[in-house]
Amino acid sequence: MIRDFCCVEYEHCTACPKRCGVNRNAGERGFCGETAELRIAWVGLHFGEEPPISGAGGSGTIFLTGCNLRCVFCQNFQISQEGMGRAVTEQEFIEICLTLQNAGAENINIVTGSHAVPALGAGLRAAKQHGLTVPVVWNSSAYETAEALESIADTVDGWLPDLKTLNPETSRRVFAAPDYPEQACAAIETMARLSPLNLTPPDEQYPFGKMLSGVIVRHLALPGKLEDSQAVLRWFAQKLKGKALLSLMTQYTPITANSKARRIDAFSNRLLDESEDIQLRTFLEDLNIDDGFYQELVSDLDWLPDFNRVHTFSSALSKPLWHWKTGWVH
Repeated sequence: MIRDFCCVEYEHCTACPKRCGVNRNAGERGFCGETAELRIAWVGLHFGEEPPISGAGGSGTIFLTGCNLRCVFCQNFQISQEGMGRAVTEQEFIEICLTLQNAGAENINIVTGSHAVPALGAGLRAAKQHGLTVPVVWNSSAYETAEALESIADTVDGWLPDLKTLNPETSRRVFAAPDYPEQACAAIETMARLSPLNLTPPDEQYPFGKMLSGVIVRHLALPGKLEDSQAVLRWFAQKLKGKALLSLMTQYTPITANSKARRIDAFSNRLLDESEDIQLRTFLEDLNIDDGFYQELVSDLDWLPDFNRVHTFSSALSKPLWHWKTGWVH
């Protein structure tokens, strides 16, 4: 076992709201499926994030293996639930961060690291000591504790959390976390407190400005559950309008490769339709939310990832630099 990332928090694990209590340092696996090893599945430049994140150079994304939720429709199920990925040492993690920076990445984008906060905090601090200067973005489900977020506030500049639902029944059936709404809301408010919104003036590379600090709250609308989306948007308008940006996504896609996804019965397992798209836009107008991003309704499936492949994402969206099967991509 690679032990660089053994952390005291893993002895009786309290790294996330699950508080499994297992000894990950001894090789036990938590709800997230992970031990103390830090495992990574894919590293590269990603051009499909929100404009203040991707910019011209692309976001330097690091996809972690494991997850503290079990979203039945997860597009990254191969790494979040099936364990694809390879353990890295602290020195390898530093090298990954610096290679992304040298490749022109606008930032380091940590994707789904909620279950590995202690290790990632240590790794990012070490990377900064070795010359990492680009901003760090924390891209997560927001199923995190305020204590965990505060523990990495010195390493993170911007936050890219999901706010999946405020409906406990939806979160129980779809995400295996009935406490998700309260945990996520508290986490996102903590993020906004830790990182006030700060965007550079718009220019050619960043038509909407570059995010130096702040929060972009993502919400993926689920087909047939627009009342859940309305509740999320209402909460955002009440709590964060003017303090954070909103990213409303309509890309829900049935993931036929995942057998669990084929058994979904908590909502309509289909693409959103045009009438739902119109209703979502109406919600935004009614709540006067106009500071953020709205995803155009499309039925193109080319963006779906396959972590078995080095070119996990479409070439139009990404440039791979490291893959869990091959290591560095040449």
